[in-house]
Amino acid sequence: MKNFIFISIFLFGTVLSTAQTPFSLDTIYANDQKNVALFFPEPIRQGITGSENFVFTYNREKGQYFGLLQAKPGKESNLLVVNKNGSVFSYIVKYRKKLDRLNYFIPTSKSIGNEKPIVADSTTIVKREDTIDNRTYYYNKFCSYLNNRKQRIGRLKKRNEGIILSVENIVFDKEELYFVIQVENKSSLDYDLNFLKLSVETRKKGKKKSLQRLYQEPVFKYNLPSKVKENKSVRLVYVLPKFSIGNDRRAVLELNEKNGERNLQLKISHRFINNPN
Repeated sequence: MKNFIFISIFLFGTVLSTAQTPFSLDTIYANDQKNVALFFPEPIRQGITGSENFVFTYNREKGQYFGLLQAKPGKESNLLVVNKNGSVFSYIVKYRKKLDRLNYFIPTSKSIGNEKPIVADSTTIVKREDTIDNRTYYYNKFCSYLNNRKQRIGRLKKRNEGIILSVENIVFDKEELYFVIQVENKSSLDYDLNFLKLSVETRKKGKKKSLQRLYQEPVFKYNLPSKVKENKSVRLVYVLPKFSIGNDRRAVLELNEKNGERNLQLKISHRFINNPN
């Protein structure tokens, strides 16, 4: 499934445009009958479309120079691609039943900027504190983007006495997994959160079957509430180091109520963990 990269409007603070004058984005047309091939000057590291009716696929393992675009009927959207060297390319994408062009050879000059800021003095030393601040800034912006995006990975939901716990999306980006989580309170009582944690559960075989859980510590938590008021819902994001699991294991998301018993355990199959967006 598709990787995600932060949409350019949220990276205005870190992406430096090669030209300071306004520019218009080129349009690429696609449909669901043919593959439209896009050839870039450097291997593709990240690629994302702004709408679910457009799909952009590329080889993440070998870092190939081309990707394939397909589209279903619907509103226009955008395509954002980042090459291995950090060059950023952005296009408007539209559905068209009949295509006049199936191959696009994209030159370096079409790049709208670079993912990383250009440092004038190559001897500049980046302090560890600055690196941490930049990473936190990126987490906040990317989590905010994912939180507002309506894409879903599947039907992952658990209910208990008016409390609904669901995983809306799982996204892979820069060696980390982003879990987009929603907690809904459809009861008449506020829900005070004690903890929300993710663990990996291993099923031991044999005569004495048992379960062993290994807690996964998030590197960042976005919008984690202490309370979900009655008839309200909260969306949040947990960022964890990338991991994969075998078919004999599964992830378990636990929601625990403070001074209450409305607790939930949502079990997530290995296929969702191993195939994120």
